[in-house]
Amino acid sequence: MDDHSSVEQASVEAGGIRLAYRVSGPPGAPPLVLLHALGEGAADWGGVAPAFARDRRVYALDLRGHGRSDWPGAYSLPLMRDDVLGFLDALGLERVDVVAHSMGGLVACLLAAKCPARVRRLVLEDVAAPLPRERSVPVRPEGELAFDWDMALAVRRRIDEPDPRWLADLGRISARTLVLGGGPRSHLPQERVAELARRIPDARCVTIPVGHLIHAAAPEQFTAPVREFLGDPVPSALAAPLEQQTPQRGAPVQHGPSCADGRDEARAAERGRVG
Repeated sequence: MDDHSSVEQASVEAGGIRLAYRVSGPPGAPPLVLLHALGEGAADWGGVAPAFARDRRVYALDLRGHGRSDWPGAYSLPLMRDDVLGFLDALGLERVDVVAHSMGGLVACLLAAKCPARVRRLVLEDVAAPLPRERSVPVRPEGELAFDWDMALAVRRRIDEPDPRWLADLGRISARTLVLGGGPRSHLPQERVAELARRIPDARCVTIPVGHLIHAAAPEQFTAPVREFLGDPVPSALAAPLEQQTPQRGAPVQHGPSCADGRDEARAAERGRVG
């Protein structure tokens, strides 16, 4: 694309479901993947994606059950993690930087813990450590939703009562990590945001006291430290030539050896648990 601020809408099939995404930035530039919060979508990054797309190939996903991606009825954070892995494999992205918000940050943590070699640097925006919390039942908003309400209920249950392995596995993350806390205006307990940073081996925590939606409330305050943390992009093999090809719907996806073991079994187990 000549205009790197322009955005293309695309989709790819990964693991049997269609994942929609927005892509911008120079083809072949180092890849950056954006993962949204619960109930949001790829469009939520619209205010900050252009700042990253100046020198990166930016991929903003609609996670399963959100936006234009499939709403398959089976939902969990591990399934979302595996969807992201399938997305990377389908586009030939061997190693990426990831910026993720809230629920998307938990998905990113599961990804970076399961496949450390696939994530170079990780930015977690107002993400709490996966510790049990008082369970609450959300009230469905009125009107038509841009996400599957059943997904919201299923994911909220797992966030309230997380798998204990998620907390332990934070220690497996090898990516340099920047944790951004929203400060006292956020609804998330900031001590749990700090705990997340403490449990990731190479992480540091910075507070931007504008609340939970840092990238939306203060886009320049968000993009400046994130761009500095990600560093100057350099030409590399991060973006493989497969990214230039249009994936064919239904075509088999080849998974990298670092992440293939156990994925099908985990997906089947999660479907049984959710269904």
